[in-house]
Amino acid sequence: MDKTRPIIILKKKGGHGGHHGGAWKVAYADFVTAMMALFIVLWLLNSSKQIQVAVGGYFKDPTGTAKKVGSNMVGSGENFTLTRDNMSKLKEQLQIAIKQMTDFEKLKSHIEMTVTAEGLRIELSESAKGTFFDSGSAKLNGDGSEMLITLAQELGKVPNKLSIEGHTDSTPYAPSATYGNWELSSDRGNAARRVMQANGIRPDQITQVRGFADQRLRKPDAPLDPSNRRISLIVQYIVKNDDDEDAKPAPADQKDEGTKPASPQQKPTAKE
Repeated sequence: MDKTRPIIILKKKGGHGGHHGGAWKVAYADFVTAMMALFIVLWLLNSSKQIQVAVGGYFKDPTGTAKKVGSNMVGSGENFTLTRDNMSKLKEQLQIAIKQMTDFEKLKSHIEMTVTAEGLRIELSESAKGTFFDSGSAKLNGDGSEMLITLAQELGKVPNKLSIEGHTDSTPYAPSATYGNWELSSDRGNAARRVMQANGIRPDQITQVRGFADQRLRKPDAPLDPSNRRISLIVQYIVKNDDDEDAKPAPADQKDEGTKPASPQQKPTAKE
C-alpha cells in the first residue's frame, strides 16, 4: 500500500437554511399601521360632525390656528360655541356667577334671562328709584357697574357676538327739552358697552348698540311702569354654514334699529 497517498477529510455543514434578515418586521409594521389607519377611519365615520371637522382642521393646520380647530379663543378648555342646542349652558353659568354678587338678593328680581329666537336675552330692569342707573341718567351706579362687570367676565369667554339695547318707559320729557327718551335709551346702552369692553368683552364682540326709547315696552299695558326702563344684552347664536361649517353669528333683529326722532305728540310731564 502506498503510504504517501494524502488523506482527504470531507466536512459537511449543518442543514440550517440561509439567513432571512428583518424584512418580515417591516412588512408586519406596515400591516399594523394599515390596520390602525382603518380603525381611525371607521371611528371618524361614526363620530359627530364636530369631531370630524376638528380632526380635519388639525391636518390642515397642525399649529392650531385654523378656524376649524375648536374656537379662535385662548384657553379653549373654558370656551364653547353657543348654538341653539347649548345656549342654556351659558344661562346656567351666568346665573351661578351672578349669585356670587354682594347684593344678589336685592337685585335678583330685576334680572331676567330668556333663551329666544335671537339668542340668550339678559334683561336688567329698573325700579322706581333706580336699580342699575341713576334715575333719569345714563350714569351707572355701583350695582349696575358690578353686574355688567360680572357679565362681561363670563361673556368674554365665548366666541359669540353681542348686541346691547336700551329701553325707557313712556314718560315723556317736556317738549322744549333737548334730551329725550331716544337719547337716554341710546346713552344707557353705550354706557353698558363701555363698562363691559373695559372688563372682559373683546373690542369686536359687540356688533351693535340700539336705542329703542319706549317703542318696545316690557309691559305694554303699563307704559309708565319702571320695569320698562331696562338694558337688554343679547348673546347671539352661532349659525353653522353647511358648506364649510364655519361659525357665523345669527342675524340680529333689524326692526326699529338705531336712534329715532322723538314724537312731537308727547305731553310734558316729569321724567323718572
